[in-house]
Amino acid sequence: MEQGVIIKVSGPLVIGEGLPTSRMYDVVHVGEERLMGEIIEMRGNTASIQVYEETTGLGPGDPIYSTGEPLSVELGPGLIESIYDGVQRPLDVLQARSGDFIARGVEAPGLPRDKEWAFTPTVSVNDEVGEGDIIGTVPETPIVEHKIMVPPGVKGTVKRIESGAYNVTETVCVLATDSGDVELTLMQRWPVRKGRPRAKKLAPVKPLTTGQRVIDTFFPLAKGGTACVPGPFGSGKTVIQHQISKWADAQIIVFIGCGERGNEMTDVLLEFPELIDPYSGEPLMKRTVLVANTSNMPVAAREASVYTGITIAEYFRDMGYAVALQADSTSRWAEALREISGRLEEMPGEEGYPAYLGTRLAEFYERSGRVICAGSDKREGSISVIGSVSPPGGDLSEPVVQNTLRVVKVFWGLEDRLAYERHFPSINWLNSYSLYLDRIEAAWTELVARDFKSLRNEAMSILQRESELSEIVRLVGIESLSVAERIIMETAKSIREDFLQQNAFHEADTFTSLKKQYRMIKVIMHFHAKAVEAIARGVPLKQILEAPVRDAIARAKFIDEKDEAAFEKMMIDIDEQLSSTEVKSRA
Repeated sequence: MEQGVIIKVSGPLVIGEGLPTSRMYDVVHVGEERLMGEIIEMRGNTASIQVYEETTGLGPGDPIYSTGEPLSVELGPGLIESIYDGVQRPLDVLQARSGDFIARGVEAPGLPRDKEWAFTPTVSVNDEVGEGDIIGTVPETPIVEHKIMVPPGVKGTVKRIESGAYNVTETVCVLATDSGDVELTLMQRWPVRKGRPRAKKLAPVKPLTTGQRVIDTFFPLAKGGTACVPGPFGSGKTVIQHQISKWADAQIIVFIGCGERGNEMTDVLLEFPELIDPYSGEPLMKRTVLVANTSNMPVAAREASVYTGITIAEYFRDMGYAVALQADSTSRWAEALREISGRLEEMPGEEGYPAYLGTRLAEFYERSGRVICAGSDKREGSISVIGSVSPPGGDLSEPVVQNTLRVVKVFWGLEDRLAYERHFPSINWLNSYSLYLDRIEAAWTELVARDFKSLRNEAMSILQRESELSEIVRLVGIESLSVAERIIMETAKSIREDFLQQNAFHEADTFTSLKKQYRMIKVIMHFHAKAVEAIARGVPLKQILEAPVRDAIARAKFIDEKDEAAFEKMMIDIDEQLSSTEVKSRA
């Protein structure tokens, strides 16, 4: 093991020398307590190391031990239900060893070594296998079947494979390869800063259904897509994250807390184990991996946390699963970049962030995607990345938000004003957008109805028109509007309150399927069309607005998912009541 020496300490940054064979991003252990660090810059004989632990007490002359390996994560059975810090140390193990506060220099493997897993082979002796091929399965949780794959870069003939109970370090399969026998275990390691290989990247054309109407109908995210959720404190990011984690049709959830305040991460750690997965009835943690990094943990570990999380997500993607990754919040991650960049004395960019902030964000988000996985069976997997941003004061012009928007395709702009008005999800429908609308139109046609997108566009145009008219109303009052414009204002109010507003704690309203969303928006737009026709016939506005069916439309969100007849009855009632209004007006 190569050994160097410290020549300078500056907060989480340590400068060392005497590491001539070490490379960029190699892991080193610093000082007598062997604190974990990573080389982030090499200049001649000196190496700049970001240390993932508190550096108090380190000084010039202390030793540096190089491992010769890049920062990597352990991938295998035991990931699901785990809670890690930013460098994949299991927090429950660290707590057992050092108490409520993590002691310096404490190490623990990412996967438990003492637990045995029931391995069932899916290949036989003399079968030819290559990278990504599934050689067996392990029932990791009641929800997740863990697929054991041939590691990247390995191919050969199965020489020995047996079912049984194994821990993650025991050999379960032996391959005869051109360079000799290779022993495969349930576990493999992968460097976090390098994307895992895939056979082919596909266009994101399938919607990721979340059950949240403002997202699924107005600003949809595709499987394999990227989204940004910026918003100030108190604007409802946590509500949206929990709803997406619970209801998104993704089989695996990876939640990364990059430097969040301790109380926010505590909410996640306490609430996620109690949330029930609606698709299986099991606890949501049975398909979730948590990377918990709080603001009082060392700054540098925040920077590694997003790479740890995305590498774990890629591993489950390679099994053929749809993965939803949530990073909360990338603002804290960017602050770690700014801290280390300042210590390196680099030329600062906008607001002190490093000039390469946009590049680092792009490198992270581009590891999302819908892919054909490596392996002979051509299975399909996806990673959908949702990054929340916490700009100071909700300022969307700050660098982290702007650089994120350059690389993501969906923008859900949260607004504290809506949250204070108890409008959840508090996504502003006027400045949010999705660039996947055209891509998923074919899927909408297949899954729901051909006119779903046209109804959505019509509703969106009414909301935009309402915004223009509301300026007039504020100046001269509602009476200044024409009757047709009053109808637009009433329809927009119905869209906002009866469709966009959703109660996360109501059994029927917390989740809405795509088909029910279609029926709801169709009823609202049908009422609007009939009201416009009635106005053209000279029917008084008051009689239209007092139609009994409007109460039914307001309660539509609480109708059972399968009750199609209730929506059909509403359509009939609209036709009857608005046409009978014409009779009353003539009488």
